[in-house]
Amino acid sequence: MNLLIRSSPRNPGKFSVCAVAVLAAWTAVFLPSPVQSQSRNSPSEEFLSVPGEIGGAGGRLVVSLRAEPKTLNPLIAGDAPSRQAIGAMQADLIHINRATQLTEPALAKSWTVSKDGLLYTIKLRQGLRFSDGHPLDADDVLFSFQLYLDENVHAPQRDLLIVGGKPIVVRKVDSQTLSFELAKPYGAQERLFDGLAILPKHLLEQPYKQGKLDQQWPLSVAAAQIAGLGPYRLKEYVAGQRLVLERNPYYWKMDVKGTRLPYLDEIDFLFVPSADAEAIRFQSGETDIIGISRVAADSFSTLSRQSRGYTMSDAGPGLEYNFLFFNLNDLGTKVSADLARKQKWFASAKFRQAVSLAIDRQAIVRLVYQGRGVALWGPVTPGNKRWQNTSLNNSARSVEAARNLLSAAGFSWKKDSSGEPSLVDSSGAPVEFSIVTSSSNAERSKMATLIQDDLKQLGMHVQVVPLEFRSLLDRVLQSKEYDACVLGVANYDADPNSDINVWLSSGGSHFWNLGQLKPSTPWEAEIDQLMEKQLASRTFDERKHFYDRIQEIIRENQPLIFLASPDILSGAKNTIGNFHPAILEPYVLWNVEQLYLRAASGGSHP
Repeated sequence: MNLLIRSSPRNPGKFSVCAVAVLAAWTAVFLPSPVQSQSRNSPSEEFLSVPGEIGGAGGRLVVSLRAEPKTLNPLIAGDAPSRQAIGAMQADLIHINRATQLTEPALAKSWTVSKDGLLYTIKLRQGLRFSDGHPLDADDVLFSFQLYLDENVHAPQRDLLIVGGKPIVVRKVDSQTLSFELAKPYGAQERLFDGLAILPKHLLEQPYKQGKLDQQWPLSVAAAQIAGLGPYRLKEYVAGQRLVLERNPYYWKMDVKGTRLPYLDEIDFLFVPSADAEAIRFQSGETDIIGISRVAADSFSTLSRQSRGYTMSDAGPGLEYNFLFFNLNDLGTKVSADLARKQKWFASAKFRQAVSLAIDRQAIVRLVYQGRGVALWGPVTPGNKRWQNTSLNNSARSVEAARNLLSAAGFSWKKDSSGEPSLVDSSGAPVEFSIVTSSSNAERSKMATLIQDDLKQLGMHVQVVPLEFRSLLDRVLQSKEYDACVLGVANYDADPNSDINVWLSSGGSHFWNLGQLKPSTPWEAEIDQLMEKQLASRTFDERKHFYDRIQEIIRENQPLIFLASPDILSGAKNTIGNFHPAILEPYVLWNVEQLYLRAASGGSHP
């Protein structure tokens, strides 16, 4: 939720006639056929036929991860490398196609929704098997949701399954059918099910009963002790070097010619220490694809200039937003006198508005992203046209306007020891604070430095403090010992509910004031109410009305000061077929089951 903090599901946008035609074309290429085909592989298996470029079987794909995954367990995975590996090994009931941003059948071959929107009935496709050959039925689905909803498991997905303040009630109807009952209608509808891996009861029930779920499926797990429903399964792990996945022989998708997917025999995830090392390996031909974690703009430019046998791709603005925020946590008696004084400044909306006005966002786009990005004033990026509140004007940078706001808030200026004007509060104390950010994320470190320079023009003395990522998380989420921070969020879906943990006052990613039992301000209370209303609304227009107002409140109060969003940059060897980067995560492996090697299949270059 590097904090790239992640969230969950997504939606398409309002389009012009031309854009509708483009979306229709994308849908024709990428949206799986609703026809449930009986494969020649087994008459009892109901396959999902997916359109796309026809590939050939065989070969190995080598990709890089900028860090070693922490786990292969979906119930505890919080880091991006773990989620990338897990995504290739697991599957969900209903899936959001990352190219079309539309929902599509997955393990569920069909579903119905009651007229009141409270009851979803899902039918599983016949003949499904886990990657170890064990049959899947409704008991596995029931068990999986039991794990996600159990408070003692602490699954990060649990918050998404609380609708109307109550957990979803899951019931088994028969061996292939389940019902999901909601306390209130859910505005995002079946997008709720995206990203919830269905787990094997036969492997995890005993550890669950023993309270040992969090110990299951480390990277060192024996291949026979882990199973999923994704296109690949575990083959080998070499500590500090690589994670190798092999083709799942029981996978349930096929191409339009009836060939069981995936095409590739293996995926080899190499662990590399940095973005620079990743670019060097790709350029030298050691890896086949770059961009699992999004290529940095400087690396993209270098690779584009020196392209030999590969093609770089700019998919445009994604859904990632980067932001600055201040520590407004209620620390009670634990708060130091120094932080208590600073929190009085930070609590002023005029102070936060002044900081926002002083930041040169265009310089951030130019210097951090080399122009391959967009300036932001709110959480909805230009990549998410459907949900953007276009009535809001983006305030041009104005140091003068920022100074006027600070004066109105009781601040003033006096000469410091060097003769420069220094901002002081009403008690005469100089305005000095630090900004923490991840030392491993060069882009956010650069943003923090640019902000430091911008705020100097207001007479603020800002220190940038790079921290190792785990230390940063501990400061922000646990000890709360910091003044301000630059972080980023990348959503899995364009739908507002993907950000629910950020905007609800009780949310686990409500960064500026975590762990609130009730809203600490009237505007946070209003956001809570509006998020609940849009969540329960049945029509897009109603939901959009509520979310537009949420964006207005965020703009007025600036709990997060939005900075910029990068374009989604990636690249692949020209021998990789079906490579179609998306702006939704996972950017380049969303259709991993359809990727293939043209050399292996005897195909030609495009």
